[in-house]
Amino acid sequence: MRMRKIAVAGLVVLPLLLTACGGSSGGSGTGSGGGSKSAAAGGKVGVILPDAASSPRWENNDRPLLDQAIKAAGYTAIIQNASKDVTKFASLCDSMINQSVNVLMIVNLDSDSGAACEKKALDAGIPSIDYDRLTLGGSAKYYVSFDNIQVGKLMGDGLIACLDAAGKTKANIVEINGDPTDNNAALFKEGYDGALKPKYDSGDYTKVGDQTGKWDATVAQTTFEQLFTQAKGKVDGVISANDTMAGGIVTVLKNNSLAGKVPVTGQDASDEGLQRVVAGTQCGTVFKDVKLEAKAAADLAVAILKDDGSADALVNGTAKDTQANKDVDSVFATPVWVTQANIKVPFDAGYTTVEKVCTGPFAADCTKLGLS
Repeated sequence: MRMRKIAVAGLVVLPLLLTACGGSSGGSGTGSGGGSKSAAAGGKVGVILPDAASSPRWENNDRPLLDQAIKAAGYTAIIQNASKDVTKFASLCDSMINQSVNVLMIVNLDSDSGAACEKKALDAGIPSIDYDRLTLGGSAKYYVSFDNIQVGKLMGDGLIACLDAAGKTKANIVEINGDPTDNNAALFKEGYDGALKPKYDSGDYTKVGDQTGKWDATVAQTTFEQLFTQAKGKVDGVISANDTMAGGIVTVLKNNSLAGKVPVTGQDASDEGLQRVVAGTQCGTVFKDVKLEAKAAADLAVAILKDDGSADALVNGTAKDTQANKDVDSVFATPVWVTQANIKVPFDAGYTTVEKVCTGPFAADCTKLGLS
């Protein structure tokens, strides 16, 4: 996918409505609006999140941030989680259409079911927004995400830097990719394969494994263990497409007394991922400030509800829907590669807290890195 990025930094200077709060629309599927005339008139934004397992961010960060931003603008937020179940996703989609939401925001489980949902919404006169994952062949009016090729590039460049720091100029690399049903996984892979290509082409690096971990720690652990055995333990670096899978990979390395000796990448700056970065068993993680993404998505939804033409002013790029052969107006935020050297970044952004990360065995290492 080719992206045209324009003034991405503009996201940073957009005033944040509010940071995360504990409240969110609950299991009944109904949210509470801000009591405004717009909300009373039926200004409702439906949001379908994908699961609670592939990354902690969906429930810990995205849900409260989206809920707060939508409510702060005076509209009703209806936020539900599909629990990685395509049937439940379809049911939630039907339910939100039946509740006459005015805007539907989805994080698809796969493009086929996502496109089917968006078509139903379009037929009902409801505009949709692709959140974080582009739905190939879909009919979303806008797409909000991070520059996902850049996310992958940060992992590839980060792994090279970690290997260089360890004095490894020749290296056997294993790539554990995300779920192939997720278009983002292909974009991440495009990014890190592009970064690593010169090393592969020169013969400095050799790819000894390249398989999916399906965004699952257990699947990633089993897959990596098999590849590690096939390589007779001669693995020098690992691209893990997110922190959840990195956890399973590091378990295998620990079992072979190699944790901290073989650099492993990650993504999402999860508490567990940050703990491994602090401890030195994961060389880095890509931090995606969800506040920026959620704020942009909420702003788009509100602009659509107002129908005043302000939505287009928020667009700073396009994403290529390769299946429909069209460009989707998009808003992209900028990711950051986090290592021990800049470990404070996600904490300073309010993404997590020292109290959550610097527990038990990680406390001493946190203190050494200036986290307190």
